[in-house]
Amino acid sequence: MTSFVRRLTVGSTIPHVPVHQQKFKPTIEIPAFPLLPHNNQRPLGIALRSRKYWRVEAVGPVGRSEGGDCTKKAGGGPGPGPCSYSLGDRTTEVERRERNRTVEVVVAAGVTVVLGVGNRVLYKLALVPLKHYPFFLAQLATFGYVLVYFSVLYLRYHAGIVTDEMLSMPKAPFLAVGLLEALGAATGMAAGAILSGASIPILSQTFLVWQIFLSIIFLGRRYRINQLLGCFLVAVGVIISVASGSSSGHSLKEAGMFWSLLMIVSFLFQAADTVLKEVIFLDAAQRLKGGSIDLFVVNSYGSAFQALFICLLLPFLSKLWGIPFSQLPNYLKDGAACFLNIGGTLSSRCDGAPLLPLLFVIVNMGFNISLLHLLKISSAVVSSLASTFSVPISVYVFTLPLPYLGVASSLPTGFVAGAIILVTGLLIYAWTPSGSTAALPSPSN
Repeated sequence: MTSFVRRLTVGSTIPHVPVHQQKFKPTIEIPAFPLLPHNNQRPLGIALRSRKYWRVEAVGPVGRSEGGDCTKKAGGGPGPGPCSYSLGDRTTEVERRERNRTVEVVVAAGVTVVLGVGNRVLYKLALVPLKHYPFFLAQLATFGYVLVYFSVLYLRYHAGIVTDEMLSMPKAPFLAVGLLEALGAATGMAAGAILSGASIPILSQTFLVWQIFLSIIFLGRRYRINQLLGCFLVAVGVIISVASGSSSGHSLKEAGMFWSLLMIVSFLFQAADTVLKEVIFLDAAQRLKGGSIDLFVVNSYGSAFQALFICLLLPFLSKLWGIPFSQLPNYLKDGAACFLNIGGTLSSRCDGAPLLPLLFVIVNMGFNISLLHLLKISSAVVSSLASTFSVPISVYVFTLPLPYLGVASSLPTGFVAGAIILVTGLLIYAWTPSGSTAALPSPSN
């Protein structure tokens, strides 16, 4: 009978041994221990029969063509045949997936930077018609997002993209997300009303520090020296490019330590919010057995709980904006009239509405979605770096002749030096030493 031979590739150090078939003699019966016949039956005995023989050969790494086609058997006829299984195939597949993931992260980071710049510029433009109603614009964004996000979530659910398992995720983390976002907004508004505009970019760099610290504690991340150095240089670059030549240091002293610490606490709440969202994605990958929760599930429930806590904080927030709570309904009514550019004499002061505010709301929504997508496929720190990189670019854009803004601003004295330091920090962060692995494991997709 013809034997069947299988070839296994185990590595490059084993020499190639060609596959060949061996011929064996037909089955031979060897009677043994003959027994006497019983009731005229045939004599009984024990026969040894040859069966199929299997031989495993270790061969060198070969391609599919040399190893044979899995659809043909050894004799050339139809049916299964000898195949070559190479460990290199698995390595190549892993490398290809890593390259694809890197490209996806780079593209997502680029989109986030572009939308981040547009978000900052359009916010400034949106405040031209709504300069007397910034609190209305903030609440329009907060409550408008709830309506938009849940509408998109409804459509994605009926399209089969969002499943019942995703919607059945525990709601406590989303509640915490909403609370952190509301607290971050409240404390940021309170401190921002006292601090100067030049000092806020300096204090905002504590956001990245908080993210690294919290991800080490709650996610067990371990960062390489070049990543920590890169984050430090990014923060220094932003401070130099944005706040150089200004009286930010003097402004911090005038404002007092309390308000500076309150702004730092505000960025702590925001950093905790992003790290918690990363925890949600990691937990969803386990609960959904390797699946991934849809972005709009996180955005919808997070925004809904944020709006709930904002409602509870409205008396406090309106006071921060200098609006007595009893006059808040009239203020929101006038803000809506200005937003829609209606109301006679009121509309004459709202040139640019509703186009500019609507553009800001749309771009801001896209920025939040892209930021969350980048966080999902990478980490909270990477998303923070992409958002931070948009700051000096926005400063440069404001030096261009933009409509509605009048005279363009001038670049800070240390802008170029700060931008160089920032880009250097990003390159150092992204650099991976040979033979080392990434220190930032990403959530499962």
